[in-house]
Amino acid sequence: MSDFAFQLLLTFDATIRLAAPLILCAMAGIFSERSGVIDISLEGKMLAAAFVAAAVAHLAGSPWLGVLAAVAASVILALVHGFACITHRGNQVVSGLAINILASGLTVTIGIALFRQGGQTPPLAQGERFRPIEWWFVDSLGQVPVLGPVYKELISGHNELVYIALAAVPLAAWLLYRTRFGLRIRAVGEVPEAVDSAGVSVYWLRYRAVILAGVLCGFAGAYLSTGQGAGFVREMSAGKGYIALAAVIFGKWRPVPAMLACLMFGFLEAGAARLQGVDLPLIGAAPVQLMLALPYIMTVLLLAGFIGRASPPAAIGEPYIK
Repeated sequence: MSDFAFQLLLTFDATIRLAAPLILCAMAGIFSERSGVIDISLEGKMLAAAFVAAAVAHLAGSPWLGVLAAVAASVILALVHGFACITHRGNQVVSGLAINILASGLTVTIGIALFRQGGQTPPLAQGERFRPIEWWFVDSLGQVPVLGPVYKELISGHNELVYIALAAVPLAAWLLYRTRFGLRIRAVGEVPEAVDSAGVSVYWLRYRAVILAGVLCGFAGAYLSTGQGAGFVREMSAGKGYIALAAVIFGKWRPVPAMLACLMFGFLEAGAARLQGVDLPLIGAAPVQLMLALPYIMTVLLLAGFIGRASPPAAIGEPYIK
């Protein structure tokens, strides 16, 4: 394998790791919005989950306990969003933004009170975070031309949460398109009156979709601080919740296209990281700030240019009055 091909393979490997939290958040957004509830609060739930996961993993010494606590924290915020939007029929965009603002301030405030490190958690030790998993026969199969490096670098070597993120896509597609629950979720986002007339509670269906979104955001946040990173730093979600929401729209509220949009962002971010410090034609060494902003700029341009006509669920954003 040539050096260029190997570097491209490493970029694809980084793409999967960087796209994992986006995929989880995008699947969360699909369930919530398919049920008719706009979920701008993906960012806030992921940020809160990242802090709780790192704090609990540090205090309890177990990353899995951190994941469970992160999921619980995210579900609590999801229930707050549901209580405001479903039970009291409040404005869904305002509620989502309020949760994002609350998570941004609360994580720093509690972090300072607990650890007194400027809102950050202490660095996590090896046993307090998720480590890469090597698959079977990785050393022997890694010597096989072409397929060996793909197996060793691209398939093997990720932690458990990355594989959970990848598994979430077919699971979400199966739930939405192959189960009665998924049929009802899609129906309640389109014609809630028909669901209600069939004797199914519109409110309980939407609550279940919002709770499921909270679970997935909990995994996404836990990955940021205990899988991708080694602790929590303030605002570490860095707008990934909004990017995931854009991926949901780009994918027209379908799991596989949304995953592809997340992988596109991950590839742009991985490529930008590898271009830092590299002399580019005409402009020389690109500024670090430009390289950090490039994935977001390119994602906006690509989504705006290729999204086409996206028709959201007919009842999205509309509170249901029985």
